[in-house]
Amino acid sequence: MKRYRIAVIIGLIGSLILSSCSVTTSKFEIVNPVKQKSIKRVGKMPNLPEPFKIIDFNQLAKDYDTKVYDPNKTGKYWPLIWKDNSRKNFDQETYGIYTAMGDIRQGPENHKGIFHESLASIGSVLGASLVGIDKSNQRGEDYVAMLKNYFNSDTEWDIIMNNTCPEVALLGGGYARDWWYDVYPNVMFYAVADLYPEEKDYDYILRSVADKFYSADSILNGNYSYSFFDYATMQPKKNRIVTQEDVAAGHAYVLYSAFQRFKNPKYLEGAKSSLEALLNQKENCFYEILMPFGAYVAARMNAEQGTNYNFTKLLAWTFDGTAVRRKGWGVLVDNWNGYDVSGLVGNTIHNGGYAFLMNTYDVMWPLVPMVRYDQRYANAIGKWMLNAANASRLFYPYEIPDKHQTIPELKKYTKGVIAYEGLIKKSHLKKYEQIEAPVAIGDGPIWVKGNPDVTQFSVYGSGHVGIAGAIISRTNVENILQLDLLATDFYRAEAYPSYLYYNPNPEAKEVIISVGENDVKIYDAIQRAFISKSAHGNFTFKLDKENSAVLVFVPIDAKIEVKEGKLYADDVVIDYRHKL
Repeated sequence: MKRYRIAVIIGLIGSLILSSCSVTTSKFEIVNPVKQKSIKRVGKMPNLPEPFKIIDFNQLAKDYDTKVYDPNKTGKYWPLIWKDNSRKNFDQETYGIYTAMGDIRQGPENHKGIFHESLASIGSVLGASLVGIDKSNQRGEDYVAMLKNYFNSDTEWDIIMNNTCPEVALLGGGYARDWWYDVYPNVMFYAVADLYPEEKDYDYILRSVADKFYSADSILNGNYSYSFFDYATMQPKKNRIVTQEDVAAGHAYVLYSAFQRFKNPKYLEGAKSSLEALLNQKENCFYEILMPFGAYVAARMNAEQGTNYNFTKLLAWTFDGTAVRRKGWGVLVDNWNGYDVSGLVGNTIHNGGYAFLMNTYDVMWPLVPMVRYDQRYANAIGKWMLNAANASRLFYPYEIPDKHQTIPELKKYTKGVIAYEGLIKKSHLKKYEQIEAPVAIGDGPIWVKGNPDVTQFSVYGSGHVGIAGAIISRTNVENILQLDLLATDFYRAEAYPSYLYYNPNPEAKEVIISVGENDVKIYDAIQRAFISKSAHGNFTFKLDKENSAVLVFVPIDAKIEVKEGKLYADDVVIDYRHKL
C-alpha cells in the first residue's frame, strides 16, 4: 500500500508561540492570491452548522473493519460476512457481506450464498485500505484477491459488476438494469487496484474494463441517453429506469485512470470523449453518484493535459438539486428542527429531503482532491466538507437521539459501527410517519417482502466510512478541519503532503498542525507563496475568516522553479495554476 498520512496535533493553544517548530507567515510577501469561485448551493449552507460535532471517522472505519470482517463475531444478525464457494468468474473462493443487517436474501444459507454486492465488498475493502489496513493479508485472508470474482467473465461482460452472476437479477440485485450499478463498481475497483498495484490478475482486469469502456464510448458516440449498456453485446439499451447520461463521468474516470496506469494514449482519448459527452449535456442528469467524478477528471486533465474544460456546471449539477432524470437529486441545504443537515447527498425534495450515507461519503472522494488541480474551489469545498462531516454523524444510531430514529430499540445490534441507510425529513414508511425530523431510516424493509425492520441499518453504506476517515482530521480549532488532498487522488503523479483548511469563523484563527520531524518549507497554493522557508514539528499559521489555505509540505532543499505555468519543487508539481 502506498498512502502516507501526516498526524494532526489536537489541542488548544491560546497564543502564537514563535520557535523553530512554529513559524509565522507575515514576512512572506503575497503577490497574486487565487480568486475563489463559488458553488451557489454551498453558499447557502451555514458557516457554523449546529449542533456541531465531528466524529472520529478514521477510528470508526477501523472499528467497522474489525467487527464486520470477523467471521466469528457473535450476536443476533452477526456475523455479517460469509464465504462463497460458487467460484463464479474466477476459480477461487470469495466472500459476501450483507447489504443490510438481517437481509433475508443473503447469507451463506440463502441462494447458495451467491447474492452479495460489490458496493459492500469493494467499498469496504477500499475504505479499510484507505485508513491503513492491509486487506491483502488480514488474519490469513486475501480479501483483495477475492474481489476478482466480481469480474463478470462468465457472462462475457468482462467488467466488474455489483454481483458475481446474472442469477442475482431474480433476487432483486438489479443485474444489467441500472447503469450506475454496472459502472461504479469499476470506479471502486480501479481505486483498490491503485492501493495494491502488484495484485495478481488485476492488470488483466483493469485493461479489460478500460477496453470495454473505450469501445462503449465509441459506440455511444456522445449519446449516453440510455438506461444501461450491455457490455457483452456492446449495445445501449433502455428500460423502465431513466436514462443516465452522467455515467459518462464514470467512463471518463476509469479511462483516465487506465491512461495513468498503462500510458496507452487511446485511454486518454476515450477519457476526453466520455467527459465531453457529459459536458455537452444541456440539462442536469445527475442520477446517483457519478456526476462529481466528471468535475474531478475535468479539473485534473486541465492541470495535467493542458485542456480547458469548463466544468462549473458539473459542480452546480452535483449540488443544486435540479436533476431532471432523478428529480431533486443533489445536496441538501436545510435545517430540520434545529439540526443542520446541509451537505448530505441524496434527494433534495423527496418527503422534504432524503439523504444517504454512502452517497455522502463517496462524493467526498472526487471533490476533495479536485482542489489540488483547481484551488479556486478551496473555499467552497472546504465549507461543504465541514457541513457534510458534521451532519454525517446523524446517520449513526448512537449519535442521534432515539426520538429521531425508526428503530432505536434495535441499535444495540449495530455494535456501534453500522449506520442507518438514510436520513429523511418525513418518513416515507407509514409506520414511522409520526417521528419528528430528522428521521434516521432505511429502505431495507421495502426491498423485498419479509425483510425485517433491522434492514434499515446499512452495512454497505457504512463500509465506505474509510473515505471520510482517510480525508478528515481535526486541528486545534474545533471547526477547522484538515482535509488530505492526496488520500483519494488515485493514479496521481508524485506529490508532497497536501492539505486543505477552511476557516468558517467570523474572525481569523491561528491553526496548529504537525508537519513532521524533518525540516520542510510550506507552500500555500491559495496565496501562491511560501509561508515558511523552514519548519518542523508543530507549525502555526493564521487563517483569515471564511477563507482557506492549501498547504504543501516541500522538502527543505528542493529546487523551486516555474515551468509552463506550473510551480515545481524538484520534479514534483506543487501548484498546477501558478501562473493563471
